Amino acid sequence: MGITMLVFFTMRLAPGGPMEQDMARLLGGEGKRTRAEAGFSLKPAQVLEAEEKREQDKAPLIAYFEWLGLLPRDLEKIGSEIPIGAKEVVIGVPGTVYEAKVTLRDDGGADLAPVEGADLTGWKVRIRTPQEQAERWAKWLKGVPLRNAVGYRAVLYRDGYDGLLQGSLGRSSKYQDPVWEMIVDRMPVSIYFGIISLIATYGICVPLGIVKAIKHRTFLDNATSAAVFAGYAVPGYALGSLMVVFLGAKLGWFPIRGFTGDNFESLSLAGKIKDLCQHTAMPVVCYLIGSFAFTTMLMKNSLMDNLAADYVRTATAKGVSFPTAVFRHAFRNSLIPIATTFGNNVSLLVAGSMLIERVFDINGFGLLQFSAILERDIPLMMGVLFISAVLLLVGNILSDLCVALVDPRVTFK
Repeated sequence: MGITMLVFFTMRLAPGGPMEQDMARLLGGEGKRTRAEAGFSLKPAQVLEAEEKREQDKAPLIAYFEWLGLLPRDLEKIGSEIPIGAKEVVIGVPGTVYEAKVTLRDDGGADLAPVEGADLTGWKVRIRTPQEQAERWAKWLKGVPLRNAVGYRAVLYRDGYDGLLQGSLGRSSKYQDPVWEMIVDRMPVSIYFGIISLIATYGICVPLGIVKAIKHRTFLDNATSAAVFAGYAVPGYALGSLMVVFLGAKLGWFPIRGFTGDNFESLSLAGKIKDLCQHTAMPVVCYLIGSFAFTTMLMKNSLMDNLAADYVRTATAKGVSFPTAVFRHAFRNSLIPIATTFGNNVSLLVAGSMLIERVFDINGFGLLQFSAILERDIPLMMGVLFISAVLLLVGNILSDLCVALVDPRVTFK
């Protein structure tokens, strides 16, 4: 909850957000005139409509509680200006062909009445005063004087509890699709690459670390150390860009984009497997390049420390062969540092990599995060943040379980 609150308030209060971008577009459409000149044709209603569309018409704390599901949020809403000097306005009910009449009371409230038998069950109305509209104008359009006359605005809305506690992450403000569906659609791609990368990482790095520990300071150890650290020095996305240019575009060995080819559905089973392998090769290399050095050297150093421990020397002094001392005594204890990082690697790999998926145009969870940040899509950003935080917590639990499996001194009893 603390992570989501911090990020939510940061996004709402940081400059350059969706509202600022909308206001810049509204003012930028007036040619080369100044902001003050452009403000002549801009109406307060346009500012409020942008607020309502971006769900920025409420205080940040209230909006956060609505996202959590502790307070009801507006499920549907539509606003209309009450003409200056008038007391009522007719508003179309969203999703229907009916209308509702809003009558302004002297105390500042409003009465809602159906027109021609409209069903207004669950519908409510709120009034936004001229003073409030002027304040919103001053907030979003600093330095642009309000020159148009301002009246009252009626907002017809239907609310309900629809937040995280109800299992909903809202709808993307950019694509208008449910955030849950967008995440579920893209998660299998990242899980696919994550599983392959995880198997390759531990299947290669653990045996390589064992060999390096046994062959310490030999040519094999020095050569592999140079190779893994050279790979560690190259970011995965940078390597991906080079591979796309040289191996993909110039040599044509691998496809340069996507998870599958355009004709994937028309291929035979063997053709689909070949196509999938071709699209998988370069991204997997980029996923592995950074984790190889860390996991390999962690395994090597841990095993060397245990081989130098007294219990291993005692075992060899009693006649235990060196391979037995390595694999039956030192190896299990050497896996403890590997086990502590296993869960974090799982969560990171499942969540995907923003930049690698961006380079190869793979429509996975990582690219979804990148798009949400780039487009300042707050509901989508909060959704991917929540999933990432859950994966991190699950990863920590997996790490604890792995440590308990390999370390007999740890128990959950």
